[in-house]
Amino acid sequence: MFRKILIANRGEIAVRVIRTAREMGIACVAVYSEADRDAMHARIADESYFLGPAAPAKSYLDADRLFDVARRARIDAVHPGYGFLAENAPFARRVVAEGLTWIGPHPDAIDAMGDKLRARRAMEAAGVPFVPGGTEPLGDAAAARGAAARYGLPIALKASGGGGGKGLKVARTLDEIEAAFSTATREAQAYFKNPTLYAERYLENPKHIELQILADKHGTTLHVGERDCSLQRRHQKIWEEAPTHIAETVRSGIRDAGIRAARAIAYDSVGTIEFLVDDQAFYFLEMNTRIQVEHTVTEMTSGLDLVREQIRVAAGEPLGYRQDAVRFFGCAIEGRVNAEDPDEDFRPAPGTILAYHEPGGPGVRVDSAAFAGLRIAPEYDSLIAKLVVWAPSRSEALARLRRAIDEYRIEGVPTTLPMLRALCDHPPVVDGTYGTATLEEFARRLASKRAATPHEETAAPSFAVSAGAREADGTIAVEVDDKLYRVRFPSPRGARGPQLPRAPRVGTSADVAKAATGNEIRSPMHGVVVEISVSVGERVALDQVVAVIEAMKMMNEVRAHRAGTVKAAHTAAGATVESNAPLLTIE
Repeated sequence: MFRKILIANRGEIAVRVIRTAREMGIACVAVYSEADRDAMHARIADESYFLGPAAPAKSYLDADRLFDVARRARIDAVHPGYGFLAENAPFARRVVAEGLTWIGPHPDAIDAMGDKLRARRAMEAAGVPFVPGGTEPLGDAAAARGAAARYGLPIALKASGGGGGKGLKVARTLDEIEAAFSTATREAQAYFKNPTLYAERYLENPKHIELQILADKHGTTLHVGERDCSLQRRHQKIWEEAPTHIAETVRSGIRDAGIRAARAIAYDSVGTIEFLVDDQAFYFLEMNTRIQVEHTVTEMTSGLDLVREQIRVAAGEPLGYRQDAVRFFGCAIEGRVNAEDPDEDFRPAPGTILAYHEPGGPGVRVDSAAFAGLRIAPEYDSLIAKLVVWAPSRSEALARLRRAIDEYRIEGVPTTLPMLRALCDHPPVVDGTYGTATLEEFARRLASKRAATPHEETAAPSFAVSAGAREADGTIAVEVDDKLYRVRFPSPRGARGPQLPRAPRVGTSADVAKAATGNEIRSPMHGVVVEISVSVGERVALDQVVAVIEAMKMMNEVRAHRAGTVKAAHTAAGATVESNAPLLTIE
């Protein structure tokens, strides 16, 4: 077994790996950027090394810096977590060339599944069905039109080198194809340095089901059940659960196809194969050749520690058990707690957590690296924590999740907690019939309803009260007729708790008003300008996309709040802008 491992990642997943490694008697080396000097993973590791600036390209993605740390710390193996370099085959090969062990699948497997077109061809050869569409790249928008003619509308244009909803655009009419092709190409290049796209038929509201794979280097390939990951925003998951609500024939087919797919590329680690389920049909979507964010759900229902198994397999140990030894118990649900505003199309919201309190009790697990005072940096994704519950039945799990969310307190940034709480009572979620379109439609309805509801002032009580001092989280203890109440007054910078109907927008209300009126189009958030898509002197229409801002690993389109002519451009592609900074002037 390894003596010391380097965790080439940050945040929650780095903390998660450290915990298991420590139980296994393995020392852990953490790395951190300028933005993560006070981060939890850097605090709890046995050794921590500074990498460089906050920008991932100059820190967590800088292979030379990582290998310099590896040599200085004299580590045995590298665990990449998820994201960053986790599915980077050249990096994995370099780890091996340096005489170290890569805690993940062999690099050829990463290559085989890393390019979606290559993966589709491999699945075709293995007899695994995939969504109707092409296995060759699209050369231009005209080729995308041809694909729409062959496979029908709506059509999805997808980045061959990516995943997670990035570089994916849907065209529902022929008139939308050119814009969808342009935007998807731009995102694919920005995120994956690979502009290649392919086309497949877009399924309107399927279930997104993924199969957990576990394989060793001695020929054993197992599955550890399925997870339903259909509740998504921007094609990115926010709620995952097991077991799944699919027909038994579909479940059996997915398990058989998943094992065939893993064996076809001689897979030898923890991994996830994703499928779309449309009624009684299922289709291969992609394979993630790493530990998955939502592995916690499978751990709670199977009793396995998947990070432990991943480390054991990398060390050359056999799994030591067969498929019939893998059993499943009860129901587990994970809600991703992100620094986002659901009422503003899940707009990323970097900032500082002012107060933080996690829920507890039976069957509650929180995987997080958060604490009061943590600065959520705009350079990284918006995940704060993963709230996971387990119970013997799904109805009990939903009740436990409601209770846990009501206990969870995060102040300082808006979060997805209110949305997760609302989903617990949404009929398609309660009965398990939800699909990939359910969440965004529900969020739009909630936002419209809240916007249409006037604010009502509460009349002051006509009886005497006594009040204590304001507490750190903004609450005041108030006694009325000897009964204790806690009244909370959110800070203008903060997010309301999950029991309140909505989280405030990014910035103050005055900032939001200024960004939506007058002649200036302003950035709705701190981020990097990916594109200014109009020029000085150009005429723009109401609601036209005029800029794209990347923040917290999301592309955010900025639209014109009025029609007019571009008088001035105040920034350019590649620049970093603050929230409310002027982008364009329109007259």
